[in-house]
Amino acid sequence: MLTVDRDRPTTSAGRISKVETLTLGTAWRDFSYVRIHTDEGLTGIGEITHPFRPRETCLLAEAMGERHLLGADPFDVTEIALRMFQGDYFRGGDLGGIVASGVDQALYDIMGKALDVPVYRLTGGAVRDSVPVYANGWYTGERTEEGFARKASEVVARGYRGLKFDPFGAGLGQLSTAELDESMRLVGAVRQAIGPDVELFIEGHARFSFPTAMAITRELAPFGISWFEEPMPWTHIERYHEIREAASFPISGGEHFHNRYEYQRLFDTKAVDIVQPDMSMAGGFTEIKLLAQLADMNGMLVAPHNSNSPLCTTASVHLTLGLVNLKILETFDGMVEPHVFDALRGVLPVENGRVGLPTAPGLGVELVDEVFDANPPSYGFWNMFAPGWEERTRS
Repeated sequence: MLTVDRDRPTTSAGRISKVETLTLGTAWRDFSYVRIHTDEGLTGIGEITHPFRPRETCLLAEAMGERHLLGADPFDVTEIALRMFQGDYFRGGDLGGIVASGVDQALYDIMGKALDVPVYRLTGGAVRDSVPVYANGWYTGERTEEGFARKASEVVARGYRGLKFDPFGAGLGQLSTAELDESMRLVGAVRQAIGPDVELFIEGHARFSFPTAMAITRELAPFGISWFEEPMPWTHIERYHEIREAASFPISGGEHFHNRYEYQRLFDTKAVDIVQPDMSMAGGFTEIKLLAQLADMNGMLVAPHNSNSPLCTTASVHLTLGLVNLKILETFDGMVEPHVFDALRGVLPVENGRVGLPTAPGLGVELVDEVFDANPPSYGFWNMFAPGWEERTRS
């Protein structure tokens, strides 16, 4: 493993002196963060939310801090990423990938503050003045054509020009004819409600058998969708190209992969048209910039996955401002409770379906500890393959 002399002179950021984690409770899920301090008084934050394992992710972040971060110069992002990857001897996976991603975000936050520039200035600058975003999480409530149509119209009325939803209920593996028909009626109702000019993205949640995925692909053809996301489990990645070849619209996916090495099979098999790395799962700024370049080499667009908090949205905007092959960015910001915004002071707002150019140094966000204290995590669980999962309430 490469090593760095940690006694050499440091940058103005100083050296990392403390690593801590905080978790915020909400009705849907717990949001977790890592906060890194330096001996020059700077702090940086990153999102390490895991939908089901917040305790384990926070413990790993704190342990990695002790093993690999204390005493390091936060500007040595490449060496720190290598140290965590090789030093902990992990080859990806959700816990390690999430921790590495959050740490990377926090290091860039510190660097931006030390240099008094927004993070996007450190990752190649901007090729656009704002980032288009689409809404997810809007379709909680009764699973009816009328209910989905009404809520979709409300999303469009708020200025969004794209929205995504999963119309398949608790379907897993195969769908009966009745279940498929009901799902397509929901898609048709939403499309009719939002009109032909608003982009519609359909989520498959990586759960259908090949015959069912192919049947859904055929049924979706009349609705003018902008992609069908993760039609099959990634254990069947070699068959994704067959869905692509049969579809009249793009196939997307990739949120479950945590670094370029896991993505290699996706690129090699030409599995999708649009890749969806997550800023808080696939290695943060350092790794996803590389993934976007690899996607570009393969003629693929990038539409980052983001089912996390508004901090991940803000970090993702800093990244995507500079991606030449960006399609659009996901956001759940419209469904989170007000106290989440109180806890994350300075997150970038969504306005008319876009997020504008940041101006504050670093990520521009600070964690408000008092709000975290008032909203502790519940460590609950919601099963997205159980009836009513779209309510996003926890047991």
